[in-house]
Amino acid sequence: MHIGIPRETAAGETRVAATPETVKKFVAAKHSVVVERGAGSQAHFLDEAYEQAGATLADSSQALGADIVLKVRSPDSQERQHMKQGALLIGMLDPFNAPGIAELASAGLTAFALEAAPRITRAQSLDVLSSQANLAGYKAVLLAANQYGRLFPMMMTAAGTLKAARVVVLGAGVAGLQAIATAKRLGAVVEASDVRPAAKEQIESLGAKFIDVPFETDEERDIAQGVGGYARPMPAAWMARQAALVAERCKQADIVISTALIPGRPAPELISAETVQGMKPGSVIVDLAVERGGNCPLSEKDQIVQKHGVWLVGYSNLPALVAHDASALYARNVLDFMKLIANNEGELAIQEEDEIIVACMVCKDGKVLRSA
Repeated sequence: MHIGIPRETAAGETRVAATPETVKKFVAAKHSVVVERGAGSQAHFLDEAYEQAGATLADSSQALGADIVLKVRSPDSQERQHMKQGALLIGMLDPFNAPGIAELASAGLTAFALEAAPRITRAQSLDVLSSQANLAGYKAVLLAANQYGRLFPMMMTAAGTLKAARVVVLGAGVAGLQAIATAKRLGAVVEASDVRPAAKEQIESLGAKFIDVPFETDEERDIAQGVGGYARPMPAAWMARQAALVAERCKQADIVISTALIPGRPAPELISAETVQGMKPGSVIVDLAVERGGNCPLSEKDQIVQKHGVWLVGYSNLPALVAHDASALYARNVLDFMKLIANNEGELAIQEEDEIIVACMVCKDGKVLRSA
């Protein structure tokens, strides 16, 4: 198959969908690969490295005109004009964006949204959400440490003792757990909260304290189990109890890393404006959910702002801030997905009964295959 790797055009997107490492493996698997000149430059992958791996360098129209187009973000209207009817598109296409998926269908593309892959053992190697969230959780703590005007670890010096920073992590998914681990490595005292009871053991295994919101009904306990590894919206009564407890912990914290998201829904509000008003001057909130509206209503997308004496960091694409490593992991995810749609001879062989393919295929033959 003829594979195209265009340069990403979305604002602030520095990642690339294939690296010289994965291009070399595509070529070994009997695919031909065309890479747009400069496609990997922002992630520090040079054109020469792609050529040495066996790719052909070309312009954007040639990369977009391939049989299979690998992208990080969904193509915009201008990019879609260069894509062939019936071409395959693989990327992070936001499967809950119904208008965007409809546009891909109307362009005649067969599109696979990798974020929709099921949380099963066989799909772990192509789980783009986990690979990118892991980096986001790490980078969130470094951003917080940079913005915070004090140190993370306790220090005992001849001039006196400096107390360790207190960090609260909201949401213990992949990003949250990495944030906990990173904050602990930097010497902070860490607490964390999650709606899922199973998260307690994971949080405590990393050396953090679990902020426990007791369940008062069997319904609350059942909902908290989540679906497919993801959290579900909790009842209003539980949310109110969590809000009160989280507000108390945030007011005592120096750093709050907020990562709570529910697929296909606006981010739940966990840190109210009133809570921010009660936090210590100079404390920091890093809101990883800002792209979906934010866990704090005062967060501003892609901005660092100070409100009520508190810094709010609202970068919406933290993996793009570590583009080299983020691209390397994402490209490997894509490579593993490609193994499901091509045979050993480099020919297209989509296994349409495969549960991963069923979950990820969002449109085909002009039809949208899943609703938001």
